[in-house]
Amino acid sequence: MEEAVIGGIYRHYKGNNYKLLAVATHSETLEKMAVYQALYGEMGIWVRPLAMFMETIEKDGQSLKRFELIENA
Repeated sequence: MEEAVIGGIYRHYKGNNYKLLAVATHSETLEKMAVYQALYGEMGIWVRPLAMFMETIEKDGQSLKRFELIENA
């Protein structure tokens, strides 16, 4: 898996941009979690498993990164 860039700006495959704030550890499962902030609207802060944040998905027969790094920190 490619390395997450803390402070990097990522574009979600649906088009919105997010800033990766941190990589946290789930207190019960010890799973690594991506903590990221929307760069639009109310600028909400979200959490999802890091593996899911960094994964490649398939959409309409194409392989796409769920979140693609567009600007390094």
